[in-house]
Amino acid sequence: MSSEEKRDDEINLETNNEEGISNNSDISTEDESSDISEQPKIENTTPPPNREPVSEISQKKSTPTGLIVALVAVVAVAAFFAGSYFSNLDSDTVTQSELEDAISRLEAKLERVQVQPSAAPPQPLRISADDDPVRGDPNAPITIIEFSDYQCPFCARFHMQTLPSLMEEYINTGKVNFVYRDYPIQRIHPNALPAAVAAECADEQGKYWEYHDTLFEKQSSWARLDSNTAIATFTQYAQDIELEMEQFNSCLASGKYLDEVQNDFRDGQSYEITGTPGFFIGNDEIGFVKLNGAQPFESFKRIIDAQLEA
Repeated sequence: MSSEEKRDDEINLETNNEEGISNNSDISTEDESSDISEQPKIENTTPPPNREPVSEISQKKSTPTGLIVALVAVVAVAAFFAGSYFSNLDSDTVTQSELEDAISRLEAKLERVQVQPSAAPPQPLRISADDDPVRGDPNAPITIIEFSDYQCPFCARFHMQTLPSLMEEYINTGKVNFVYRDYPIQRIHPNALPAAVAAECADEQGKYWEYHDTLFEKQSSWARLDSNTAIATFTQYAQDIELEMEQFNSCLASGKYLDEVQNDFRDGQSYEITGTPGFFIGNDEIGFVKLNGAQPFESFKRIIDAQLEA
């Protein structure tokens, strides 16, 4: 090589080294302003032997995965009706035919499900007043029907403590009427039945409520008497309110209204009266509300006011 050619080669080598230093400087500057962790990593995309390319694997996996997601949504809505068909399926091994079969079975099950009709609304409770005496306006919008026992101390408490307030606020003002039906509990109140028959005999002469009130007001006087003495006492009460005594005595002695009293008792049993006093408040249109026991005035007021405003 001539000296001139050797000189040209040295110049070219120096030029290349300067360009290399310049490129290295650019890379260093870029590293200072960027997080190394954010630098993209270059990986060898050439697949190793016996492995499919990544892009092809993703494409093949996407089809069953999309179907499974859709089916999970269907199952979430229909699980109540159909149950789960997919709990035993492996998303990596499920085939298209298995998925289609599961969908078909689910659809068939849904077609067989019959929507149950909603339960019919409860019918209003109907209670008969029979032909028993009515206190107050017979055409009042609300009726209180009492099933009661003349010898029952709780019944007497109601008539002495609560009924007067009901009379003042509702019955005397025409808003409510009051019906008394007999429910004598003979096994514990042996004088209740003859007392009820005696009251019916007084009704025959138009003085039912006077006799009714007397029996409760004087309950403590006759409740513990033997039957014969109690009947003699009932006769005296009839005389006190000036009933025609021959008619009253004949009525009481014959048991003329015994069937009437027993009919009230059977009706009370059919209405599931299990103790006295028992009340039904309402009318045939809206039905009746049952109230058990010698409740205070406020309990009646709450029900009656709601029914009057309905």
